[in-house]
Order: sequence, then structure tokens, then C-alpha cells
Amino acid sequence: MTTTNDPTVDPAALRTPGSDGTMSLDEVRQRARGILEAVATVIDGKDGAISTALTVLLAEGHLLIEDVPGVGKTQLARALAKAVDATVTRIQFTPDLLPSDITGVSVYDRQSGGFEFKPGPVFANVVIGDEINRASPKTQSALLESLEERQVTVDGITHPLPSPFLVVATQNPVEMEGTYNLPEAQRDRFMARISLGYPDARSELRMLQQRERVSPLDTLRPLVSLDELTRMIAAVRTVYTAQAVEEYAVRIVQATRVHPDVRLGASPRATLQLMRAAKSWAALNGRGYVVPDDVDALSGPVLGHRVILAGRAGAGAVSAAYDLVAEVVEQTPVPLGDPADAR
Repeated sequence: MTTTNDPTVDPAALRTPGSDGTMSLDEVRQRARGILEAVATVIDGKDGAISTALTVLLAEGHLLIEDVPGVGKTQLARALAKAVDATVTRIQFTPDLLPSDITGVSVYDRQSGGFEFKPGPVFANVVIGDEINRASPKTQSALLESLEERQVTVDGITHPLPSPFLVVATQNPVEMEGTYNLPEAQRDRFMARISLGYPDARSELRMLQQRERVSPLDTLRPLVSLDELTRMIAAVRTVYTAQAVEEYAVRIVQATRVHPDVRLGASPRATLQLMRAAKSWAALNGRGYVVPDDVDALSGPVLGHRVILAGRAGAGAVSAAYDLVAEVVEQTPVPLGDPADAR
């Protein structure tokens, strides 16, 4: 629910990062704006989806992009990855893909007489998982440990993944031929889910005219280094959240668990990720503190794919779950306050 009043803000939290060598929130916003504008040249007319995707990136979460074929899911994932000068890998999920094709495998070394670990494509800063729900559930589950714990265990040996570690996965609706349902445990590990939808006529015409000359993706160059991305993520963590706003987020999440139409509500992990995403959203909007509007803006993308309705399945259930989250947000009382109250 929208409110014009800010929650109580701790003045100490409003200090400008940067005095101790970290990146300031102004710098974060400026660099983020550059990324948004660059990615928008590749995916025209989808600024909202791009903003949410960048929010997840700076919150160090994982992003799930779900939509019908041909609307630019993979293009968006590749554009985000190209905007960062980091190691990037792409995994094309197919029915015959094996878990070891993702995580890596131990290979016998004749010279040493032992086994040597050969890392799989999951060992990168940005991993693009294309059409993730075309692989079998067993293969999909190979990502579970890496998504949550940012590590991979092979033959009883744990291997840490690079930092930062971000997965951008695309999938088609479950009604499409050759797809498998993404398990609830795996969906819960994605911070947010977005959908692009079809472009409007003007955007589609502009896309057609651009592609006649050169693909914008081919001309996209890295805008931030890996070190800068790490500093941006660290700066986002400094964003202050008042207890009243945290309580507001908790009430929203708990309301999804007791709703009569819900079979499975949002998890405690969802609460944590909602607040991390809200901090990132606040930083992108030039604030050093979170307001209820930030929580509202991210509730749909963060909670919608986690809520499972009773007696519903397919694309209709996904849309209905997002509608239910919007209803819960609208009915949850908003905390009121004035930043001056904390001074």
C-alpha cells in the first residue's frame, strides 16, 4: 500500500557511505543508471523488469525470468551479464544434461595417481541458466547447494564458488512442451521472478529497425568492473531499515501463510530476501533507508513465485498468486512515522 510518510529513520544510518573507502549510494545510483540505460537498448520498453533484475543483482540474489519463448528472456540475462566485467558462463538446460555437467567432476590423474576436480560452468561470477525447466528434476537439483550456500560438494569435497555469485535463470511456462515443474525448494532459492510479456507496437517496431543494422547486444560493453560490483553490493548492505518496516514485511509474509486460498505460503527465507531486495531498491532510488513503498514494490516479484494456491495449477495459478500477494499488501496496515522523530 502506498504511503506518503517515511518510517522512523536512524540518523546515524543516513551517513553517506564512501568516507571509509566504500562506494557511496550516489555512486551506486549513477552506475546503476548507466547499466539500466545500456540494458534498455537491448530490451526496449521493459524498464520495470530491468530495474527489478538490477535490484536482485545488487542484493546478491538469484533471478528467475519466466515467459513464453521469443520475448527476450535470454537477451535480458545476457545483457545484464555483459554489463559487468566478470566471469560469465551459460548453461543450456536440456533433458539429457547431467548434474556433473553443471557442478563439475573428479577426474583420475595418472601422473599424480589421484583424482583432480574439474570445475563445471557453475564456477563463475554470473551464471546464465537457459531454459532451466527443460532439464530433469534431478539435474535441476544440482543447483540447490550452489544457489543457497554458494558452494558445490563433489565426492564429499566442498568447493567454494566465486564471489559475488549470481544466477540468472530463464524458463518457459509449465504448459510448454518438454518442460518440468521447478521444485518448490529450488523456486524458493531465487530471490525474485519476473516476466517480460510481449512488447508494445512501438517497441517492437524499434526492435525490428535496430536489428536490421546491428544487434545492440553485440555492441554492449562492460560498464562496471568486478571490484566495482562488489563495492556496489557492499554499499547496498549499508541501507538502514527501521524496525517498523521490518515488522511490516513480516506481516505481509505471514499473511500469505494463513490465507484460506493458499496451500503453501512464503518461507522465512522469503522474508530475508524481501528485505535485502527492498534495501537494494531503496539504494537505486537514492535513499539510505527503506520505506514501506520499497517493500510494496518488491513483494510481487519476491513472494509471487513462492506462494502456491490450493487447487490451482499452470499459468493461471501463477497469475492468481501474484494477485493474492497484491491483495495481501493492500490489506496490510502501513507503519507511519517521520524521519524527524528519530533525531
